[in-house]
Order: sequence, then C-alpha cells, then structure tokens
Amino acid sequence: MTIKRSVFLRNITLGVSASLVLAACGGADTADTAEEATTDEAATTEETVGVLKVATEPAFPPFEFQNDDGELDGFDIDLMTAIGETAGLEVQFESLPFDGIIPALQAGTVDAAISGMTITEERLQTVDFSRPYIKAGLAIAVQADNAEVAGLDDLEDKKIAVQIGTTGADQAAEIPGAEISTFDSAPLALQELANGNVDAVINDAPVTLDAIASGNIDGLKVVGELLTTEFYGIAMPKDSENVEVVNDALMTMMEDGTYAEIYQKWFGEEPPELPESAF
Repeated sequence: MTIKRSVFLRNITLGVSASLVLAACGGADTADTAEEATTDEAATTEETVGVLKVATEPAFPPFEFQNDDGELDGFDIDLMTAIGETAGLEVQFESLPFDGIIPALQAGTVDAAISGMTITEERLQTVDFSRPYIKAGLAIAVQADNAEVAGLDDLEDKKIAVQIGTTGADQAAEIPGAEISTFDSAPLALQELANGNVDAVINDAPVTLDAIASGNIDGLKVVGELLTTEFYGIAMPKDSENVEVVNDALMTMMEDGTYAEIYQKWFGEEPPELPESAF
C-alpha cells in the first residue's frame, strides 16, 4: 500500500520579452509542449489517500450492526473510521460472515478486520493483531425464569446455542454432553434462546448485555461470573506493515482522548486500562 502525498506546484512566470521570442520561434510545437507539461504537473496535484479494506460482520451490536438507515454503525465502526482519519487512510468496509473473515485476510482480499474478534493464540498462528482495544469476556445467558442454570457446571447435557467460529463456540464444545446449535450471528443464537429452543447461550458479555438492555431480545438474563477475560484486536494478515500503522493510530487516540470519547458514546463510561498485548 502506497500513500501519495500532495505535491505543490511552482508557478512559472515568463517574462514578456521571452514569451514573444518563444511565440515567434516555437510556434505550435512550443505551445503543445507547454500544455502537456502543465497537464502532467496538474496531475501531480491530485491528493490521493491510501485505502484500507476492512472486513466486518455487521451482526454484533453494539460493536457492528446496520442501523435503521441500512448504514454500518457501532463502536468498532466508529473506532476503525477514527483510526483511518488519524493514520491518513481511507477505510472501506466490507461485510463478510464472521467465519469467512480470517480466510479473507489470508487470501489478501482485505487488509484488516474489526469484528469483535478475540485475540487468541490459535488465531495468532494465521493472522496478526493490533494491540487490544476492548476488554471483554464470555457470559452465559438463559431465560429470565430459569432457576436451574447458575454457572458453567450446570450446562452439562444441556442445549446450548453459539455463534459459529467464536470463542463461545469453543467453550461450549468443552462441556460434557452438551448439544450445541451453531448460528451465523449472536442475535440469532440469542433469539433461539428467547424462543425456548435451547437452554443457554454462551456469548461475549458486552453483546449479550446490550441485547438485553436494548430490549431487542426479551426475557433473558446473564447468570454467574464471566467465564473468561478476553481482549478484542484488529486482525491483519501475517507480517502486515499495517500493524504498526494501526497501533500508532490507536496509541495516538488513547492519548488525545479520541478513544475515550468513542468508548463513552457506546458504553456510557470511562474505558478501562488496556494492556499493550493480550498475552
């Protein structure tokens, strides 16, 4: 990726006498040459900005979703847009299924991905991540009148819904006797729970709490403590030069208050302290 910088042209003023000499001696050829030079120089004045193609799955509110106008919205969208502005990059979002994001990074069809993606050792084998930008964790959601499930041990032999390709799906797979149903998005998994078709959902706490608080999905509650402490990162292809660019922009935003402003907009509180690395 190459970022071209603006080039300022120097105006060349020709003396009256020189102009007359050139007009008399050079004729049309001289005029054509001058016009071509002017055109070439004008072309260099066009200010272009490097483009960063960023994948996201817009079905993970409040981090990424489509608003009532059909536009991408959410904490991740605001954050990535601000990173682009800070780094002097034009961010172009591309909506992809969550389980297709890492393959797209590996194939080089996108430059980065921001989609509530937890930094894990397994994912670090195939992609690189920015420094953490959110502290999160897994939570168990059940129907509001459920008095049987209070924690992870109570989920043995139960029906559990998860979003495919997530750390919640990995956690559910370790529960003895669990019957697991996978869905393309967290809201679909939570709706399955609200419909009474499963006993619980294991999902990222901020997303589950937002779904309950917003009233988008009724009749649910979160039980027990967080199952894990996790950190979200911006994923990029292995050895991408953009890792340093994104990290520098994030650091600048954390220092100048931009990050805190975006965090307060979506979560209504001051952001927590974040480590420079997830491990």
